[in-house]
Amino acid sequence: MCFITVMQNLPLKKNTNSIVAKKKKSTTTLSATRLYGRWKWNMAEGEKAFNGLELSKGWQDAGDSGAELLRYLKEQVPLIYCLDTEPNPGDEEASVQSRLLHPLECFLFGEHPQDGLEKLKQDSTSSQLCGRVFKEGETVYSCRDCAIDPTCVLCMDCFQDSVHKGHRYKMHASSGGGFCDCGDVEAWKIGPCCSKHDPGVATAMETDDCVLEPSLSERAEKLFRVLLRYAADLLVWEENFELSAELQPRVKDNTHYCVLYNDEHHSYEHVIYTLQRAVHCDPAEAQTHTALIDKEGRRAVKRGTLRSCQQAKDLIRSNSEHISLQPLRVEILHSAVMAHQSFAMRLGSWFQQIIGYSVGFRQIFCQVALETVAEVEQPCLISKLMLHDARMYKGARKIVHELIFCSLLMETEYKRLFAIEFTKHYKQLQKDFISDDHERSISITALSVQIFTVPTLARQLIEEGNVIKVIVDTVMELLREHLDNTNRFHFQGYNSDKFFRIQVIFHDLRYILISKPSVWTDKLRRQFLQGVIVFLGLLNCMQGMEEVKRQFGQHVELEPEWEAGFSIQIQLRHILAMFQDWCSSDGKVLLLAFKECHKALMRCNNQPFHSEPSDYYMCKHILHVRPYKVSQEPVSIHLPISRLLAGLYVHLCRTGTIEQLHEYVDPETCDFTLFAEHPLRCVVLAAQVSAEMWRRNGLSLVSQVYYYQDVKCRDEMYDKDLLMLQIAASKMDPNHFVMLILLRFELFDIFNGCALSKDLELLKQWNRLTEEMLYLLIVLIGERYVPGISYVTKEDVTMREVIHLLCIEPMAHSSLVKGLPENESHETGLEAVIPKVATFKKPGVSGHGLYEVKKECMVEFNPFFYHYSKSQHSKAEDSQKKKRVQESNDKALRPPVPPAFCPAFSSIVHVMSCDVFIHVLRRVLQRAVEDQATQWTEAMIQKALHLIGQALLEEKMQLEASTVEEVTFDFSLKARRIGSENGKSVFHLLSKVKMLPSLETQKDMIKWILQMFEMVKCLREKSSPTASMSMDTTKPEENVQDKDKAERKRKADAAKLHRQKIMAQMSAMQKNFIESNKMLYENMPESMTQGGEPIAPAESCPMMQMELRVAVGPHRGSTPMEREVLTCILCQEEQEVTAHSQAMVLTACVQRSTVLTQCRGKMLSNKTEGAEKSYPLFMPPDLAVGTHTGSCGHVMHATCWQKYFEAIQNTTRNRLHAELIIDLENGEYLCPLCKSLCNTVVPLIPLEPLTLNYENAELVGQLLTLRYWIQIISARIKGLKSIAQDPESSEDDTDSGFCREGQPEFRSILSFGVQEPRKYSDSIAEMLVVCATTVHRVGLQTAPNEVCPCVPIMAWNTCAFTIQAIESMLQDEEKPLIGSLQNRQLAGLKAVIQFSTAQRIKSSQAVVQRHFMDMLGVLLPAMGREITPSLLEIDFFHLLVGLVLSIPALYQEEAVDLHPSAVSSAYNHLHILHLVTMAHMIQILLSATDFPAVAGGEEGDEARAAAEFYATVSQHIHGLKSDVSGSSVAERVRRGIVPFLRCAALFFNGLTGVPPPEELSSAAVTSSGQMEALCDYLALPSNMFQLFQVHRESVHPLLERWCGSPAVTKALKGEIQTISYPRRRNHLIELPEDYSALLNQASHFQCPKSTDDERKHPTLCLFCGAMLCSQSTCCQSQLDGEDVGACTAHAASCGAGVGIFLRIRECEVVLMSSKTRRSTYPAPYLDDYGETDPQLVRGNPLHLCPERYRKLHQLWQQHCILEEIARSLEVVNVMFAFEWQMF
Repeated sequence: MCFITVMQNLPLKKNTNSIVAKKKKSTTTLSATRLYGRWKWNMAEGEKAFNGLELSKGWQDAGDSGAELLRYLKEQVPLIYCLDTEPNPGDEEASVQSRLLHPLECFLFGEHPQDGLEKLKQDSTSSQLCGRVFKEGETVYSCRDCAIDPTCVLCMDCFQDSVHKGHRYKMHASSGGGFCDCGDVEAWKIGPCCSKHDPGVATAMETDDCVLEPSLSERAEKLFRVLLRYAADLLVWEENFELSAELQPRVKDNTHYCVLYNDEHHSYEHVIYTLQRAVHCDPAEAQTHTALIDKEGRRAVKRGTLRSCQQAKDLIRSNSEHISLQPLRVEILHSAVMAHQSFAMRLGSWFQQIIGYSVGFRQIFCQVALETVAEVEQPCLISKLMLHDARMYKGARKIVHELIFCSLLMETEYKRLFAIEFTKHYKQLQKDFISDDHERSISITALSVQIFTVPTLARQLIEEGNVIKVIVDTVMELLREHLDNTNRFHFQGYNSDKFFRIQVIFHDLRYILISKPSVWTDKLRRQFLQGVIVFLGLLNCMQGMEEVKRQFGQHVELEPEWEAGFSIQIQLRHILAMFQDWCSSDGKVLLLAFKECHKALMRCNNQPFHSEPSDYYMCKHILHVRPYKVSQEPVSIHLPISRLLAGLYVHLCRTGTIEQLHEYVDPETCDFTLFAEHPLRCVVLAAQVSAEMWRRNGLSLVSQVYYYQDVKCRDEMYDKDLLMLQIAASKMDPNHFVMLILLRFELFDIFNGCALSKDLELLKQWNRLTEEMLYLLIVLIGERYVPGISYVTKEDVTMREVIHLLCIEPMAHSSLVKGLPENESHETGLEAVIPKVATFKKPGVSGHGLYEVKKECMVEFNPFFYHYSKSQHSKAEDSQKKKRVQESNDKALRPPVPPAFCPAFSSIVHVMSCDVFIHVLRRVLQRAVEDQATQWTEAMIQKALHLIGQALLEEKMQLEASTVEEVTFDFSLKARRIGSENGKSVFHLLSKVKMLPSLETQKDMIKWILQMFEMVKCLREKSSPTASMSMDTTKPEENVQDKDKAERKRKADAAKLHRQKIMAQMSAMQKNFIESNKMLYENMPESMTQGGEPIAPAESCPMMQMELRVAVGPHRGSTPMEREVLTCILCQEEQEVTAHSQAMVLTACVQRSTVLTQCRGKMLSNKTEGAEKSYPLFMPPDLAVGTHTGSCGHVMHATCWQKYFEAIQNTTRNRLHAELIIDLENGEYLCPLCKSLCNTVVPLIPLEPLTLNYENAELVGQLLTLRYWIQIISARIKGLKSIAQDPESSEDDTDSGFCREGQPEFRSILSFGVQEPRKYSDSIAEMLVVCATTVHRVGLQTAPNEVCPCVPIMAWNTCAFTIQAIESMLQDEEKPLIGSLQNRQLAGLKAVIQFSTAQRIKSSQAVVQRHFMDMLGVLLPAMGREITPSLLEIDFFHLLVGLVLSIPALYQEEAVDLHPSAVSSAYNHLHILHLVTMAHMIQILLSATDFPAVAGGEEGDEARAAAEFYATVSQHIHGLKSDVSGSSVAERVRRGIVPFLRCAALFFNGLTGVPPPEELSSAAVTSSGQMEALCDYLALPSNMFQLFQVHRESVHPLLERWCGSPAVTKALKGEIQTISYPRRRNHLIELPEDYSALLNQASHFQCPKSTDDERKHPTLCLFCGAMLCSQSTCCQSQLDGEDVGACTAHAASCGAGVGIFLRIRECEVVLMSSKTRRSTYPAPYLDDYGETDPQLVRGNPLHLCPERYRKLHQLWQQHCILEEIARSLEVVNVMFAFEWQMF
């Protein structure tokens, strides 16, 4: 980065030399000894006041109080600022206040400052001006309705309290240096003051003199004069200066400072390197020095003797010279100088404070700052500071600028005087700025906007200081080095940085002209015209600059510089228009300006003729003109004087002043042929470039022609050239004018009958030039929408521009604004006309709002609109033809009816009826009729037809408006007249052209033209046109055939269009479906079922149908037999998914998630201590961090995926910044089909077909009750422990409450049914390991370890968390539980469940058994261990999934692999679900303590059961309310358990494949209906409290232990926090509807780790609402041993590395997925036109779009942030990586 200059208090070391002082006989004697030692002034407030008053009285009594004051500062200042190497800022400020500022204030008020202030407040009033100085990046507001110009802005606070908040306003970020214009009546049309600054009268900026007491005024003047001169002398200090006699220390020690200043030539790294080498500091210290130098402007990098500092200086300069051509700026300053400079800086802020107390103080300060000493020829103090501004460092500049803002610019009269001083030194200030390397925002020249934009000041400065001349002379002097020997600019080899700074000066000229005067005085006229003459001198240097000459044979070797010339042209664009506006506001000024411009044009010698005039003959007309060929001689595209003359001429016509022109300009000197010469050359140059005649001149010329016609420049370039040609056409003989055009287009000989060349390339160029020539005639005749040329207004012009833009295609508001020219106030006038010509279509959740042109405005469409580019012309023509076909109209694009010319331009129309024009049309049509393919083009014929149509429309208009005798325009008559060539007229040739097959597309246009001929003929003959108005020369039968053919064609086209429309709709629907359902159609399983349900035989009974809808227990339905045949997206081969075949895998992405967290900011890991030490085996109920596995739904063969991944690794390593998209080290890749980010694959495992024998299941159920099941499980666990010789196996389990006589044996569990475990192919087993390892690595943020005991746990956890996330998403979107998921989500969910089920086979069965024992310990506390948490400390759905998926491990025998049978599994699942459900009900009850008291008798079985349940629990827990409503308990438990049951239903549906009840697929089902369906599906009683009654004997002992946990007791006492159920669903934070509220919040944001006012980037976390300081070194922190920014660190704790942040001042969202990977995303705020506004470029008011914010929320809830980032980075070509970790 480059440096920017600033300074704060420098670290100074203690002066070790003792200073001896004599004691004084005053009250200061008490402190004299302390004054010269190292001590703190610790006195009571009264003593301080007393001493300050005594000191001030001593100064007043002295003969020269100023000298006494300076002597006091000489002694005190070095002792405050030079005591310590690293001073304590608080102690230092306290010393300054008590020992320096307090005595000064006592002297000022003549009493205690507090008393003086109280008196002052009684007599003073607050200022009407706000005057808030803007910081860089601060949001400011400008009212588009009321601001005098765009520079008039309000600060946030004033805007919020002003009338402008309800107006059309713009908001943007300040570049720093400006101030709020609230209270300035010259800045606003209405509402100049906000409610805070409104004094009640409209007299802002007219403050009365505040009369101070004479003594106070005298003291203030004396004090301000001494201190301001003191501060000015020290702030403009240079190294070789010496302190004045008053400040020279009595004993000058040898303590110096080596001070390093910043510059823009050396980077951070360069300075750090230099400091390490020169002053031998460590890297951290060097970095600190560098950061402060960059921030403050300078820094003392060494303190010591003069010699040591000199050595350091030499080393710094020598080391920095090796790196850059310029050495770093280093100075050696004495410690006393450093101390005084520090106090001078402090005085700057003190001055601001003092003059803020009273207007009187401010006026005295202004008077002192501007006063000059007559005897000494020196500038005033403020001028002295301004003239030294470029040599001051940033801190000093900032203090001076702020002082000017709060003093001189706040007083009308002193602002005027300051403006005069500023103008007087303007040239020198700008020269200093050009040589300075700092930004303009910290230059004194930036104050010009505060002066020149004030209308009254601008007038005064023009009249008294001739400021226009001053500014232009400054530009000329700075650009003089670029003048060639012809006195024209030539910018080859220019310095771009210096040139850019020079261009900034043009802004000042624009500021001066921004408000044109309403009243002119003679002096204003005289001075303004003098400024115009000087300005014409500048334009004279541009006229004809940078000529180009066509390159022949060889391509140009070195392309010329062209950007500089166009940069000046762009800067002058508005200035030229403003000069014309100023001139047009006064007739005399306009005439005189035209006279001077005419003189200047006559003096120009650019591109002179080199031959004598010649005579050219055509159609019996002679043109006497000098020959000139654009293709052979030099030509320049820069003609500002010619174009200014054209603009002034049109203003003369518009205002009627043209009648007096002969009094100022001799008509004989107005050679309009000469005026048109150079503009015509430019137009021809553009045409020849389009014809590719200049391609050997390179891209520079192509770029120039592009900008010549582009919206940025065309107003004062292309449009003015056309204007000058129209002026010439109105003054010249029409035949001569057309001949001149043919001559300059180099087509004269071709149209004069000369033989054409046989060179195809040359013929192609001639054809293209003919097209361009015809196009120019179309434009000159038809483009009349210029005020002054016709009777149109600016609104009409804008309306026409908008219509033609919308005829290309529907456009967004921003696209329209870009396509329209802006005025000097950056306004396009679009808002005023858009409702009249277009309808607005609001946007959806993406895209933007579009405007479509109204049907009634289509008649204004001109296919040859002169502001169309080639591509726009083609698109508009195609679009309009399609629309006409849709409306069953012909395809003829008729020329629109133009407005009538003003009298001064009315003769232009005669160009269309002149002989040469008719001749040109005849020759063009003749070529087509002769069908010489190389000599004509369809585009040429199209333009000729358009010209004929224009001529006929003009004739028709004139005939309708006047009598035939009065109409002299006779195109139709001449067009019917037989020509000299072959006796064919234009009319006859049209009939021939119509029959050409190659011009089929132009037949409709020709028909319309022939009809127009008939209509004009009838008007001339005053008769009605024939019914058909057909003038075809063909036979009647041919006419009928043509009509039949046309009708058949019309019907065929309509049918074709209808088919295309249907196909387009189908295509759009297909795209939308594929986008939302990312599974390929080929990936859909070829199921043997219908609708996902088994095809039941016809005789199936209703009972069987019901049983099929149960997923758990002995009545569980059978797993449907599905045959899945999927297609690999890589090899496109189909394969059936089976357990024994080669693996097919699903792309997947595993990520940590906090979507469901109930305690944002809490992080979990397997190393967590305390309450979460059992993680990951037990997921805490707050779901702090989960592991989510999602999929895009695309399927591959495992082998295909492995090959693809290897190829990705090989190719991606060589891609630029590929690491930003995918992390190869962590196994990431992009899905080959949809480019979603993935980091693993999930093997596809088919459901295991299981069918229950219901009779056996019933028999087993009679024995295998919950109580007996617990006993056999306990026996099995005890046996496994003894086999494993577990140290805890010796513990006595007899207290479990279930041990009785006849206790089951170790292998009793096997007696209820076992079977052989399911076998998988080696390929599937390998993929199970791949997936499980990724889940373990990502979930625990650990190194890959496939044998870690936590691997199976993480597989179960990701299954449970993924299900919970899906359930929460469906609940949030109010969708049915079943059938609402997209195919990709459903496929991913099933795959994850089956993967989690099958993963056990690749894990140690002993480990899985151990996990089962530990998890079961929660439900059976007797089996628990120390790590076993209580009921309130776990998530029961995670526990349910873990128990269900791990219980098969209990069946493992030492010698044989066994698996529970279908019946055993059914009862295992049933009893586990019942136990977990009952425990979760207890958890819900214990976490809810706000039950209402009993209000009456209980009703219903459920309420009674709930009351009994609550009473039972109350017996085991002390602290529960004794009198609670049973219905309240039932309702609370029912609501709390629904999410658990919904998750369980999803889990068992994916595990068993049993279809759920239809009620779960309906969105219309009630909550009670959903609850009943869930209970039926899960084999639970609808009154779940019956579980405690049915299993009373089994649950009673468990209940006692569950409730007796210490954690439960603590929770009821409020000592630990519990989670209430149902859990809170997380949403993105609530955002304000108006974006300005967010900006207001950001404006008050204070960085928690920084006290400076440098620009900050307030960034809002949308997860939690925290406001952070991003992209700033102040808030960096360490994360995993790396320095990261505040947002990155926050995302690690708030979102497990994932974050969504809103950058408020940039109005854009940042999506984050890791420390180095993130992307931007459109903010959910739209303007009134349905568009976002990144970086607040347009500045329109923004409002929250709920739909888009909802989409962003869904992006987060569906875990698609990583996917969105990857896709965004894949699309965006990142050339330079942004250091996101510092965000």
